[in-house]
Amino acid sequence: MTSAQPIPDANTLTPRQAGERAASVLEEIGTAVVGKAEPLALVMLGILAGGHVLVEDLPGLGKTLLARSFATTLGLDFRRIQFTPDLLPSDVTGAPFYDQRSADMVFRPGPVFTHLLLADEINRTPPKTQAALLEAMAESQVSIDGNTRPLPEPFVVVATANPIEYEGTYSLPEAQLDRFLLRVRMGYLEASEEVGMLRARVDRAAPEAVLRTLSGPGEVQAMRAAVESVEVDDDLLEYAVALVRATRNHPHVQVGASPRGGLALVQLARARAVLDLRDYVTPEDVKSVAVPALAHRVTLKPELWVRQIDGDDVMREIVQSVHAPQTLPRMPIAS
Repeated sequence: MTSAQPIPDANTLTPRQAGERAASVLEEIGTAVVGKAEPLALVMLGILAGGHVLVEDLPGLGKTLLARSFATTLGLDFRRIQFTPDLLPSDVTGAPFYDQRSADMVFRPGPVFTHLLLADEINRTPPKTQAALLEAMAESQVSIDGNTRPLPEPFVVVATANPIEYEGTYSLPEAQLDRFLLRVRMGYLEASEEVGMLRARVDRAAPEAVLRTLSGPGEVQAMRAAVESVEVDDDLLEYAVALVRATRNHPHVQVGASPRGGLALVQLARARAVLDLRDYVTPEDVKSVAVPALAHRVTLKPELWVRQIDGDDVMREIVQSVHAPQTLPRMPIAS
């Protein structure tokens, strides 16, 4: 595998170039996070689309390794916050302190001032501390004592949550869930993949694989700019709206997806097109990201927990029932 080629101008990436660079990043991370091609691709889509990612799954499935691997390979500054019941908002955002040498109040930045923030077990901290991330996630800034401080660009939150432990946890409110562009589930490895993971660990004689840095903050920004140049036809925008509106009218849903869900769906579909080296969106792009983009944004009726129905099930049903437009692949323009 060859190293990423330098680019002369980080602001001129085409969607195809951005897709090729994203593919090289995913290939490198795949040497450390084994057998998780689709979850890795979804996290990459979230980063390309300029959003934040919630990784929700059981302990020991590589959630923390995933976040750290993306930071290393993308060349982003990385901080990790272990959320606990006694964590304070100032432990996240930072706080002013008195400097005896200058006799002034000096702001000490918290770990949120980074490029990629791992919010580990975010559902273990009280709502007041969870809310400390809301402004940062929505506006890439922090307001303390009347002063607004911008966060580094790009700024990405990768949060992890354990969906089965309820004692000592605080469910994320809908307002905070809506700030996450998508939710990713890791899942268990197949038996052959798990054997391969163990073999790789034995062969390298080290706890984790050493990853190369293939990018940097400027190039990540350029890849995001390339996503903005991906075209979306009106019929696909109507299809995205139809999917969102279907969540509001479904009999199992108490509260459907907000308009922010439609924005997330379209932006993730554009990022999926970039990953497939295209500058236009297809119906399959929208379908492929509908569940991770919208399932965490719907609130099901309380009685459905007895039937073990979750948001993913409802979204899969909606995707199958809502008619998709027949958009034909574009043909190259004759010279």
